[in-house]
Amino acid sequence: MGGYIVYNVAYAIGEITGYDRGYSAGERVGHNSGKQAGYDMGKADGYTLGEQEGYDEGYSLGETEGYDEGYGLGRTDGYDEGYEEGVEASLGHGYTLRDPTYKEVITFLRQDKTDKNEYVEDTYGVYVCSHFARDVGNNAEEAGLRCAFIELRYSEGGHAIIAFDTTDRGLTYFDPITDERVEPVVDKRYYQCIIPKAGYYYKEPSHDDTIMDILVIW
Repeated sequence: MGGYIVYNVAYAIGEITGYDRGYSAGERVGHNSGKQAGYDMGKADGYTLGEQEGYDEGYSLGETEGYDEGYGLGRTDGYDEGYEEGVEASLGHGYTLRDPTYKEVITFLRQDKTDKNEYVEDTYGVYVCSHFARDVGNNAEEAGLRCAFIELRYSEGGHAIIAFDTTDRGLTYFDPITDERVEPVVDKRYYQCIIPKAGYYYKEPSHDDTIMDILVIW
């Protein structure tokens, strides 16, 4: 009986001692294993988070520097190119037109040779008054002078002339076929509105050329 009691006491003491040692050993092993697993997981998560933050920061910095560089370097070339295209587009053909003096108009008409062209009338008009007015207007534009196309309307048909808004005499009209001055007035016969060259005069035409309306087109 005494030996049994001693055995039980020794067993209990050994069990407790073994448990303590096993717990301690298990704790160390578990701690080390957990530490490694935690380290691996933390490293992976930290890398992912750091990579994203680094990407965001790098992208933001690169975008800022790229914009600054692009705006700084590209602004001059882009602005100049855009400005030139804008000016060209606004001018169309590149002419800068102005209103001339009366003397400039007379000088221009003397130099312009449109009045030397042949008047050719057919069913639709091969080269008539509207063609003369068009050509004088285009030539004036090339010379930098602003010229208006004038449509005179009769009760039947009409006539095309030109005009310049001179800086010293105001709006002055000319017949592009002869370069003669014209002072058109509504309800007046056109042939009576022409200021003929010295030594010339106009007879009353067979058709009614009474001016019903004067349409000025710039």
